[in-house]
Amino acid sequence: MTADVASTQLDVEALRERHYNASAAHIERCHDELMILRVQPDRGIPEFVPGQYTVLGLGYWEPRIAGTQAESLEPRTLRKLIKRAYSISCSLIGLSGEIVRARECDYLEFYVTLVRQAAHPPALTPRLFGLSEGDRLYCGPHAHGNYTLSNVPRDATVIFAATGTGEAPHNAMLSELLATGHRGRIVSVACVRCRADLGYLSKHRALEQRFEHDRYLTLTTREPENVDPTSAGYIGKRYLQDYFASGEFERSAGLKLTPRSTHVFLCGSPQMIGVPHHTHDPARRYPRPTGMVEVLERRGFRVDQSHEPGNIHFEKYW
Repeated sequence: MTADVASTQLDVEALRERHYNASAAHIERCHDELMILRVQPDRGIPEFVPGQYTVLGLGYWEPRIAGTQAESLEPRTLRKLIKRAYSISCSLIGLSGEIVRARECDYLEFYVTLVRQAAHPPALTPRLFGLSEGDRLYCGPHAHGNYTLSNVPRDATVIFAATGTGEAPHNAMLSELLATGHRGRIVSVACVRCRADLGYLSKHRALEQRFEHDRYLTLTTREPENVDPTSAGYIGKRYLQDYFASGEFERSAGLKLTPRSTHVFLCGSPQMIGVPHHTHDPARRYPRPTGMVEVLERRGFRVDQSHEPGNIHFEKYW
């Protein structure tokens, strides 16, 4: 039985009343498979630190958008919530050109990509993409995570490296650094499939114009110059690991990767991050293919851990 058919047999309004505690305040469609979603919880914004995440949820009873993998659900499942963790993003710049600090907003911002197909039929994003402004949903009452700017000195070089919507927490951290007068260099790097996937591009470019110590670099993997050898300016697919290992990042950013004065934040694809199998074991066993952690540790960086502070930070909610 499909959710769309079975949900007609449920008291949907009663389920929404029982489970939902927030509203979709604003939806910006970057394109059909990417959106910026602002959520207003009924009881106000939970306390959080830039870089942390919370949970979004919708009921299985909600309709899914067309063109996504079909699902088949047991009748009892239709009364349950689907919940997933999402990092809190930030709009970076306000309407008057002011720096926006994520925790001073009256909304929580999220950066969401649509999953159409997966090993198991995707449940939440095909429903999130059916939302309209004013619609109800679930938002976690608390924020979580240790992926924050704690222990980053005000003079340190800070590098944010992300794939896709992994740049969401970096936006919140970047705006915090700029708003509080961070003195060190800040470089954000986003690797996406196509340029249309750079949902915050114009805002990053505006920040670069205002702050000399802030840079925003972008890589793509599926534009013509990445996949078509006959295309003008063909460069092949560009991944963060190769970008950093080759030295091209340092040339583009105009800085050196210096472990004693640099902190690197990684968020996005687990394959890109490449967490060692046992981070506490000095004899590292890195996954394949090579990830950013291996590239950076070979340059003298070390993973930040509770018992051993380091300068490589990565999100751990996968």
